[in-house]
Amino acid sequence: MSREVDLDITGMTCASCSARIEKKLTRLDGVSAEVNLPLNSAHVIVESELSDDDLMTAVEKAGYGATVKTTSASGPEIVDYDPRHLRPRFIGSLILAVPIVAVSMVMSWHFPGWQWIVAILALPVVTWGAWPFHSAAFKAARGRSTTMDTLVSVGIIVASLYSYITLGRAVADGYGWQIPGDYHVWFEAAAAITVFLLIGRLTEDRAKTRATAALKELLSLGAKSASVLREGVEVQVPIDELTVGDVFVVRPGEKIATDGEVVAGHSAIDEAMLTGESVPVEVGLGDTVTGATINASGVLEVRATRVGSDTTLAAMADLVSRAQTGKPAVQRLADRISAVFVPIVFAISILTLLLWGLLTGDWALGLHAALTVLIIACPCALGLATPTALAVSSGRGSQLGILVSGPEALESTRSIDTVVLDKTGTLTTGVMTLMETQLSDDDFAILARLEAQSEHPVARAIVDARVATLSEAVGAADSTEGSTAGSNSATIDRSGIEGFDTIPGGGLQATIDGAEVLAGRPDLLRERGIDVSFPAEAVPAGATIVALAIDARFRGLTFVADEIKTGADEAITELHSLGINTVLLTGDNAQAAEVVAGSLAITEIRADVRPEGKIAVVNELQSRGQAVAMVGDGVNDAAALAGADLGIAMGSGTDAAMAASDITMVRSDPRQIPQAIRLSRKTLSLIKGNLFWAFAYNTAAVPVAAFGLLSPMIAGAAMAFSSVFVVLNSLRLLRFH
Repeated sequence: MSREVDLDITGMTCASCSARIEKKLTRLDGVSAEVNLPLNSAHVIVESELSDDDLMTAVEKAGYGATVKTTSASGPEIVDYDPRHLRPRFIGSLILAVPIVAVSMVMSWHFPGWQWIVAILALPVVTWGAWPFHSAAFKAARGRSTTMDTLVSVGIIVASLYSYITLGRAVADGYGWQIPGDYHVWFEAAAAITVFLLIGRLTEDRAKTRATAALKELLSLGAKSASVLREGVEVQVPIDELTVGDVFVVRPGEKIATDGEVVAGHSAIDEAMLTGESVPVEVGLGDTVTGATINASGVLEVRATRVGSDTTLAAMADLVSRAQTGKPAVQRLADRISAVFVPIVFAISILTLLLWGLLTGDWALGLHAALTVLIIACPCALGLATPTALAVSSGRGSQLGILVSGPEALESTRSIDTVVLDKTGTLTTGVMTLMETQLSDDDFAILARLEAQSEHPVARAIVDARVATLSEAVGAADSTEGSTAGSNSATIDRSGIEGFDTIPGGGLQATIDGAEVLAGRPDLLRERGIDVSFPAEAVPAGATIVALAIDARFRGLTFVADEIKTGADEAITELHSLGINTVLLTGDNAQAAEVVAGSLAITEIRADVRPEGKIAVVNELQSRGQAVAMVGDGVNDAAALAGADLGIAMGSGTDAAMAASDITMVRSDPRQIPQAIRLSRKTLSLIKGNLFWAFAYNTAAVPVAAFGLLSPMIAGAAMAFSSVFVVLNSLRLLRFH
């Protein structure tokens, strides 16, 4: 009988770590595992008699820590990952590295004994500052493998040790405080690579916290307490104490505590967090409601049908977590190189020492050549290739309003051939606005007076339009500044209104200046015996219809709709020019989706899709062999954003969507979508160029050093030059437009 276990993992630093843990776990009998690097967790399926202790022991043998993840009634416990331990190391190393590099590189600053000062300043940098790399390299060695951290650690240690040995040799040769310049030291290389790589590690760690933030944001959407009816009396209880069968009261503006069924009352429910649709849904007796959605108008009594980890909200959080875990582990290209390159370099160095010693008998010269091999192979450029390009790309992206989470996002863009776009808030504004009205000015004024009593998005659109008309008429432009439903209602005559009521099914009614006024769906008016007729072609495509009747006589129609964002058409055109297919994915109805897709030349449409359906669509496209980027802005998009090969969130959207994404568009401009893909592809191309240069340099220089044709000083200079080249190459991204 199979069972599932979730583990919290400590000590992971890179994709190689997660792959190594996954390998250790899957080697156990009857075990399959997926390790989530951003969330520092593992999802394990056990089909044998192995215990939780056996799983934790396997992880510990790989050099990492593991504990069984705990859950509560309100959902999974989210373990915070705190990257702040790296900040003091980075700040301290930076402060010390500046004088180290300055004094070492500027010849005119070589005062007597400068090497000793640099050696003292470098000691805390290459030990305490670089400790995360040394520690990770040691863990990899325990697991009998090598990673990027191994390259970095070896490079820092070799450059530092050789420099300290050089100072010791100078003392042995009779020099004291003043050491001649031909006794070259490389403390500046060790200090510089430590600082640069700490920047890269901080960037990666910030990306790791985003995944945790996605789940925490989702779980925070839920209500914290509920007003439960106990023997006819309302009792406020914590959400964790709510049980199936409890009846609780939800007032206007409150969140629905948990999934349930309406047993009394009627209201409009704002389900934007679930469906992304801006128009609230009318509910009444017997209808189901979802926890964390918002009651927009009437008072409801709801019987709880699902609580705790069984709710829709908890299921959405689980979807996000599993989608991130299910992503194929992205191995850093440098890690893959290092897995082969580091052992080869060590072998060549030892072989160089043995051959020189055995063939020439000059073991000192052999040691000299062997150390030169290690120095020339010092992976400074290889270690700087990714973080420097990423740092420059992130800076340039920030200037353009594009925030990229890390190298995984860059690697994902290379193969993207399909972009799936949410509708509301991504391609459209998400705000209802007046399209047109068939009403006379007097009738529209009466409609606006009625709608001013409601907070419904359709009502706000009509009120805003009326206020704008009044402002133009009197030339009082100031009255429209910062207009909202609340402030607009004060500019409309609200006197003479009696008996206002919201009608279940989408309508409003009241007595205004003695006349019976009814507004809502045309079918609602027909149900009241009012003759409502109009040609279908009179309705603009995708519009929401508001019919008005005064004293039971139909007066005309008003149309409101969600507008397409400026630049959306340009964005789709550019995506197509990049050879990328586009798919419109929305929780809205098919008619509204077809209107938007038609105006933007999007050929594939998936409408009426709920959150669990969105990630299913993404998975379906991926199963066809398509590399999918998902663009969205709502909580309902979070799971799909996490499950896609590349998640792109609009900055105006929810924190959960941004946290679950790989790239965030700060300005929420659709034109930033193709721009982000081009920047990411350019950055990835540059990283590959950096890695090629660094690897080619090492490959070409190592044989020269092994034959004793290089001095350590020249090797150090060449090593420094390769690092400078990589940095300058990365700076080319500043010219990206």
